[in-house]
Amino acid sequence: MYLTKETKQELFAKHGNAASNTGSAEGQIALFTFRINHLTEHLKRNRKDFNTERSLVKLVGKRRSLLDYLVKKDILRYRAIVKELGLRK
Repeated sequence: MYLTKETKQELFAKHGNAASNTGSAEGQIALFTFRINHLTEHLKRNRKDFNTERSLVKLVGKRRSLLDYLVKKDILRYRAIVKELGLRK
């Protein structure tokens, strides 16, 4: 399995201020980014996997809505997470 419990805890500890803070916007964005990167690599190998492609599009939309929320809520937190994860906007 590509996403283990330890990997999730590490992501939330690094981006969500604490390993137990799984609901923070930064932690969720980091988790979505990890999953998006994994699915992108999968789709490079399996071009005709349309179910995974649909899942990828939905994940990108969820991440975009969380990023939009951060822009409205706190622009500094948004800029920090975009810089950390290397997202382009």
